[in-house]
Amino acid sequence: MLFGASAGMATIRSLADKVCGTNIPILIWGDRGTGKEALARWIHSNSAYANGEFVKVNCAAIPSTLLESELFGYQKGAFTGAVNDKPGRVEMAHGGTLFLDEIADLDLSLQTKLLHFLQDGTFSRIGDQEERRVDARVLCATHKDLEQEIEARRMRADLFYRINGVSLKLPALHERREDIPRLAEYFRLQHEKQFGVKSNPLPFELLEYLRRLPWQGNMRELSNSIARYVLVGPEAAIQEEQAATRTKTFKMAAEADGTIPLKALAREAAKELERNVILESLHENNWNRRKTAKALKISYRALIYKIRDAGLATRRITRQAEVMLSSSEEHVPDFSGN
Repeated sequence: MLFGASAGMATIRSLADKVCGTNIPILIWGDRGTGKEALARWIHSNSAYANGEFVKVNCAAIPSTLLESELFGYQKGAFTGAVNDKPGRVEMAHGGTLFLDEIADLDLSLQTKLLHFLQDGTFSRIGDQEERRVDARVLCATHKDLEQEIEARRMRADLFYRINGVSLKLPALHERREDIPRLAEYFRLQHEKQFGVKSNPLPFELLEYLRRLPWQGNMRELSNSIARYVLVGPEAAIQEEQAATRTKTFKMAAEADGTIPLKALAREAAKELERNVILESLHENNWNRRKTAKALKISYRALIYKIRDAGLATRRITRQAEVMLSSSEEHVPDFSGN
């Protein structure tokens, strides 16, 4: 099963289930860090090509002068330095899946050669006249709007139509906030294995706080935050996000239409500052509210009121939350790469 219980991911899961067993071209698109590669690997592992290799090509990371030889290979003597025959990534994917990440960054000249391969499954190495045939599942991904790229004449329309048999759009993390607790706990367990350390389960209050953050870096940012939690503690996990959230909030408030009264902005800033001070004190006192009230030199009743007014959770991890985070048997792919 695919990851996530949100409506957006349920749609992705349903459509991916229907097409993964076919050879229809699939275009995966979404913001950076939303898990495009993870979804591509899931499709590969559930396809008829699962016994073959999953070969990834990052079209944006390889210089255009080298990308053609990386994709299609070359023959000995084809150019200076070609001392041996070298198969390309396309040949390596024979019997498996070729994943072309950031397909929009492919040069137009290479788009033509790729289109020829996608049409009939044949290609030639650089410096070779022999046509070779490859049977591979081809998946493409991008974070760009390809129709805009076509209008800007940076992408061939016929290539777009060829790779866009089925379109799977991955939602940004802020569009699927209900999945954050499950994903955060998954990353915690994964990072424990990665670093060989143990960490405390994520408190319900911290999970609620993480759900409120903007997560512009999507899954990659969440993974890094949980890695800091595992290695250093909850304060390190939220430190950068707190600063980013405060800056973004006040900038938006000041620039919305340029007419926000200074007093209203000052009240908003004071309220946000108080909220962050309470949150930091709660973490320092392991969410013991009586100790927190004493540290802040206010009454327990006043603290409870301020916690509720600030929108901070006041209850510990409930049995329902424990079940949600610990009983899932589904596989959640690694989102850290894409």
